[in-house]
Formats: sequence, structure tokens, C-alpha cells
Amino acid sequence: MAPIPGSGLAKGLAVTLRTMTKKTVTAQYPDAQPELPPRSRGVIGLFEENCTVCMLCARECPDWCIYIDSHKETVPPAAPGGRERSRNVLDRFAIDFSLCMYCGICIEVCPFDALFWSPEFEYAETDIHELTHERDKLREWMWTVPAPPALDPAAEEPKEIAAARKTAEKLAAAQAEAAQAEAAQAAAVQPEATAEAGSAADDAPDAAPKPQEGEA
Repeated sequence: MAPIPGSGLAKGLAVTLRTMTKKTVTAQYPDAQPELPPRSRGVIGLFEENCTVCMLCARECPDWCIYIDSHKETVPPAAPGGRERSRNVLDRFAIDFSLCMYCGICIEVCPFDALFWSPEFEYAETDIHELTHERDKLREWMWTVPAPPALDPAAEEPKEIAAARKTAEKLAAAQAEAAQAEAAQAAAVQPEATAEAGSAADDAPDAAPKPQEGEA
């Protein structure tokens, strides 16, 4: 069916009329904080424990506003006879928000979920040099990151949770089998011990006869 001429204009005017008739509400900021959408791009929070200093976020940043410094440490072998390993230790993680264009590429490319969007937006400064925030400040913003939305009940179980659940089930099954084996071994040993005790009693010499009456 062909659209009615002028229907698009009528719909646009209807939206305009509905907006014009609404009462204007002034938000009393900063006394009343605004209700931001869950996916607001305020600042970037750093979860330092997940950072492996792979430098992927700094390399992919189109503005080169991420600064990372690190050093290597030698880790002793986990088991005797093993070899030592080296790992990167984070020394500095800073973001210059005067250059950041909030594209979110660093968050998307992070393979270990160390960067998150925070809805925090009150970080204005009078000096542009103070907009370079170090990892301590980024970590504070990490605690303002909202919780992820709940999964759809009909959605598939996340791979990480499924793998952890399977590992736990295998461990519980192994422990149950070990307990059953121990119980069976204990049950098998008990009759043998009873039989040995009985044979020992049979082989023992008879007790000395009691003296008869009149015998000294």
C-alpha cells in the first residue's frame, strides 16, 4: 500500500506538538544528580589485577593517549625441577583525557577485561595537564562501574561458567570415586582382620585346668 502523501510530515508535527505540551522540568544539578543510561561513556576504569601489560590498548588507541610502563620479574618454578619464568609487572597506567575521544577501542580490544566504562563524569580540571589520570584514580573509577545486565534466561550459559562448572563436577566425581574406593578397601580389610583374630583364638593353647577339690 502506497503511503499517504504528507503522512511523514504529520507524524513529525505530532511529535513536536506532544513535546510542546509537556511541562518543562529543570534538573537542579549538582544537588540532583542526573539519571544516566547504563552504557554511558564517562571515564575509563582500570581493574589492575587483570592487566598483563600486553600493550594492546596503547597500540590500538587512535589518539595515543594511554601511557604504560612496566618491568619484568622472574618467577620461581612452581614445582621442583621446573624452570623459572618471567612476567610483566605494571608500573604505570595513565590516560590523558584531554586527548581521549571516548571511542572505546581500548576497552573492546583488551583481551583480559581490565578496562571498563564508568558513568562518572565529574572530573573537570582548571589545568589541562591535570586531565592525565594515573592508575590510582583509574582504579577508584573502577568501583563506579555498574554491574552487567542480567542474562536472558533463554540464553546459553557463558563459556567461562560452563568450563568452571564442568571442572567442579569432574573434581567432585573424582572425590566421590576415591571415597568409595577407600570405603570398599576398608570393608574388605575388616573381614580379613576378623578371620585372623578367629584363627588366632583357635590356635591359642587351652587354658590350664582348674584344680580339683582337695588338690593342693
